[in-house]
Amino acid sequence: MDQRIINLYDEYTHKPLSRQEFLKRLTLLAGGTAAAMTLLPLLEVNHANASVTSQEDLFIERVSYPGFNCTMDAYVARPKKENPYASVVVIHENRGLNAHIEDVTRRVAKAGYLAIAPNALSPLGGTPENDDEAREKFRQLNANDSLQNFIKAFEYLKTRKDSNGQFGCVGFCWGGAMANNLAVHVPSLKAAVAFYGRQPSTEETGKIKAAVQLHYGGLDERVNAGIKDYEAALKKNNIPYELYIYEGAQHAFHNDTAPTRFNEAAAKLAWQRTMEFYSKYLK
Repeated sequence: MDQRIINLYDEYTHKPLSRQEFLKRLTLLAGGTAAAMTLLPLLEVNHANASVTSQEDLFIERVSYPGFNCTMDAYVARPKKENPYASVVVIHENRGLNAHIEDVTRRVAKAGYLAIAPNALSPLGGTPENDDEAREKFRQLNANDSLQNFIKAFEYLKTRKDSNGQFGCVGFCWGGAMANNLAVHVPSLKAAVAFYGRQPSTEETGKIKAAVQLHYGGLDERVNAGIKDYEAALKKNNIPYELYIYEGAQHAFHNDTAPTRFNEAAAKLAWQRTMEFYSKYLK
């Protein structure tokens, strides 16, 4: 598919670009309305295509915990045996907690962790079914309040008998930026993994105590613009990190519900590296 079309969709999903304007520009790039309508299902996320990791041998629950002036809802998965486990906070994209992120949470649990996926949209009534509505809700969130709500997930984990106090996180897109921010603001965090997430400032990077692993799609110019400065700051502050760029991969390459951008080979390798990273720093 024409990279200009994928870049347009990226702009639509990350900037205040109306659907009407997006479709107008898509029609121009595609060469007509019929061609644009044919391309649309190949671009848009379809949650019906989310992988389904078996719940066998897993304990699953939906929980609430005190947030910043709100109650936060979250999806929890861990091995069925009730032991204290290293704990991983899973952070969704700018669509809220959905079937794809619940599946990722189960993947973390299958690897032997207590995994919790908070819903950033909890203060606004949760995740709507329509992705456009979800993105619009994200524009209503206060960035610092959202950060505090995810910081409080670690406070909640400390109250659970099935958490051993070894903390990690993994985030995607909006959640990748949040994972980077949590590395800055949660001193007890041991391992932070960010998939195609915006980077913290050079000054903030110096506060990081965790080991950091970063995954970027080679074609993701918007997010990749901040890599150079972030890596320089990590090196300057002697922060252990791993940085991987997957050539030919798009933004959201790990999301198997995004048909045009999902890159199975890159996603598999990045996830393998994530689990190896946790084994090194959390177990």
